[in-house]
Amino acid sequence: MKGLPFISPTTHSEEKGGKGVGESIPQINYREILGSSLIHRRTLYKTVTERVLAHGAVAWCLEPTVRIARKLSTIQRPFLLAITGTYRTTSTAALQVRLGIPPLHLQLQREARGTALFRLRLPLSTNISDIDPSEIEEKATGWSTHPSEHLSPTQISLDDGGNINTGLRIYTDGLKTERGVGAAFCVLTDVNITHRWSTRLSLRNTVFQAEILALLKAVEHAVSLPTQQLTILVDNQASINSAANPKSHNSIARKIFKLLHSLPQIRVSWIKAHAGYIGNEEADRLAKEAAETENFPEASHELSKSFTKTFLRQKMLATWQMAWDDGDTGRLIHNIIPKVSLHPINWTRNEVLFFTGHGPFPSFLHRFNLAETSFCSCGEIGTPIPYATVCLLTTSYHMAPPSQQHQPIWFRRVANNSTSRRKIHNLLHFLQRETSLFRPDPN
Repeated sequence: MKGLPFISPTTHSEEKGGKGVGESIPQINYREILGSSLIHRRTLYKTVTERVLAHGAVAWCLEPTVRIARKLSTIQRPFLLAITGTYRTTSTAALQVRLGIPPLHLQLQREARGTALFRLRLPLSTNISDIDPSEIEEKATGWSTHPSEHLSPTQISLDDGGNINTGLRIYTDGLKTERGVGAAFCVLTDVNITHRWSTRLSLRNTVFQAEILALLKAVEHAVSLPTQQLTILVDNQASINSAANPKSHNSIARKIFKLLHSLPQIRVSWIKAHAGYIGNEEADRLAKEAAETENFPEASHELSKSFTKTFLRQKMLATWQMAWDDGDTGRLIHNIIPKVSLHPINWTRNEVLFFTGHGPFPSFLHRFNLAETSFCSCGEIGTPIPYATVCLLTTSYHMAPPSQQHQPIWFRRVANNSTSRRKIHNLLHFLQRETSLFRPDPN
């Protein structure tokens, strides 16, 4: 970590003519040093700092103790402050939710669990997941055939094959509903359907897995037919591209490639879905029937890595949400942002100062002996709401004042309204520029 300019973050104050809470430590303006926006600073943290801390996490953060969680929070906090530029008294939990950055111990635990499942093939404890590592599809590497071997350009087409209406045609489809996943194909000779196949997959399987499985079964069925020119019509371009790629990491796609390479009379073409083609509509009906029929025979199929990663992410978000709901700090921000997310909230620094209450407000500064009184020179107590609603010195930035019991709703409405947030941003800029105007005369 030595030598990285971002590794020793400190907070800074942008107030003019007044003391900031962070003035007891060296002041560093990260906007000038890094020449980057908040989004870029956040990206730098995620791609550099977090990657350094995640090294070997599977060995020590698979089940982090309370002590490790606290230590990691202590490490993460200065970076969150440096990214946002807020006062150092701001709640860590509020900074995490505002930036869409989970608590560090949860992020590292999620990655450790992924490494245990994907790389080490170790099962997680039953109270976390019932996923068996042996059920997760393994990534194929290298070439499926010699690099000189490839499919003929006439075998694979991404142009709409809806105009192909003669000869033997096989239509495939795969879909996912709330009740299940289905894969199917049907054989069409002229205008008659001569063969149907369908199967049901687990809800844990993906649409792509259903599509690629249907294509494999269609190709295998084509192999069993008498040698003749036939076309397999697929309404999913991703499965076609995967099957045509000799370096695909998908094992089923590699099987399809080898079969197609050995049988050049089989063509695969894309077709537009739900365009009224008889074969495509029948394949769609078969797949939907298989997906939604509970007693339909279910084929065992490996779980995709994407499903497992999504599962681990949802598990982490659920734990983070529980901690956010039950926490003791950041309650003002919790009222505005009750649900955690991995996407940052589009607030400026001034807006964060206003909504947290940790800003250039006499009531806040008085707590740290940085102001002689908690009152503004206008006579009102120096908290965010009076400055935005009734203070005589900030009339240009006023909004309709809320009643005492409606203050939480008022904060939420202001935070969700871009015009109101712009007023808040300008108000804070004014407060920071004219600090002495809001300090009562001691005489």
